[in-house]
Amino acid sequence: MKKNHCLFVIAALALTVINCRQAAETNAAAQAASTPDARITATVYNSNFEHAHDTYNGLSSASDGKIYYVLCSELMDIAGQMYSFDPADGRIEHLADLSEICNEKGMRVVAQGKSHVNFYEYNGKLYFATHLGYYSIIDGMEKTGIPTNGYHPYRGGHFLSYDLKSKTFEDLALAPHEEGILTMEMDTRRGMIYGLTWPTGRLLRYDVAKKTLQDLGPATGKGENGVGPEFRVICRSMAINPEDGAVYFTNAEGEIKRLKAGEDNIEIIAGEDMRKDYFGSYEASTAGSMAYNWRQVFWYAAEKQIYGVHGNSGYLFRFDPALPRLEVLQRLTSLPSQRSGMNDQFSYGYLGFKLGPDGRTIYYLTGAPIYENGKRVLGAAATARGEAKGLEDLHLITYDIPTQTYRDHGAVFYPDGQRPLYVNSIAIGGDGTVYTLARIKENGKTRTDLISFPGPFRQ
Repeated sequence: MKKNHCLFVIAALALTVINCRQAAETNAAAQAASTPDARITATVYNSNFEHAHDTYNGLSSASDGKIYYVLCSELMDIAGQMYSFDPADGRIEHLADLSEICNEKGMRVVAQGKSHVNFYEYNGKLYFATHLGYYSIIDGMEKTGIPTNGYHPYRGGHFLSYDLKSKTFEDLALAPHEEGILTMEMDTRRGMIYGLTWPTGRLLRYDVAKKTLQDLGPATGKGENGVGPEFRVICRSMAINPEDGAVYFTNAEGEIKRLKAGEDNIEIIAGEDMRKDYFGSYEASTAGSMAYNWRQVFWYAAEKQIYGVHGNSGYLFRFDPALPRLEVLQRLTSLPSQRSGMNDQFSYGYLGFKLGPDGRTIYYLTGAPIYENGKRVLGAAATARGEAKGLEDLHLITYDIPTQTYRDHGAVFYPDGQRPLYVNSIAIGGDGTVYTLARIKENGKTRTDLISFPGPFRQ
């Protein structure tokens, strides 16, 4: 009996080795088949918002086939604007001024300058949140904007909903302590919304059915309001296990935190964290990077795990909360970046990371080095803000989860040869078209707007 058991174990181990080798060979072949030097031509749209500034997330596809997005404003007295794009006829519709739908128009308060979150669809409505876009730069860092010209301080971010059929908005709740809502995730089974505020990183919970807002307190020390050793960058992405409703996020120290459904106490996952050598070495109080925070994550139901990307290093990982165990899979940056050894030029890493409509393919928009006369164009020194350290090419990466297949599909350019810059959002249409929000320079002026380009699996 023992002999048969040993033979079975040896056979199983041999099969595991073969499977791992086959997966590695498949992935290596896919990398060899990648076309990192290919050029993808993007279509540029004009939403007619001349003040549109850099947008983070604020872009999603919906069940009606349309693409919904917010163009942000960094001005004290001009709010961000929400739009929809219909791929069927190419029509852009202006839906709302963010300050107006928050019932703040004419109050002479700092505008609702942006939406820093994705849209979540639940019972025929899109749910999202607002954030401020007007800042004061103090010691090289962004702080809550100090109003001028008789304006009053920012009142706080709002949780909002948009009815897809009636095209009406509802102002659900105002964040406490005059803070914006930086991060948001929605449990669409239970109708619960979770948010992290900026600058102190308070955890909020909103019950859609009961219409109640709870402030569960600081979730990451003093957050980005901390000074010196007390500074802690706030996590930009959360994931929810739809089966039990638990919400997961990280902090700058690399701790993975969990809030169980219906509970008020945030717990730290024991026995696993984000402090991996491959991710780099960070001081938790250092501004200008996400430190050990994950950058963008999603729940992958097929494996009951969280898939994510670490911002500064660009490494793909998966986290199994049931064990718990975090596995580093591979670097998801572009092939030119891997070959040059370049880190992400955007100091926080990229938010354009999403599971595609097929339920198995990860889409990722990342950077690549630029070469002139055979030499790489180097970026600037480290920065204390979330910003680009230099110009780079924009590359589309896909990763097939079941086969662990990585592919670099090449660089994205505008028809006139310009590069899309400051890209930190992504949506994939039902036909496989990829959408994002990027800087566009036309007639000597620069704005942020919607662009699209054919995805590798476009129908």
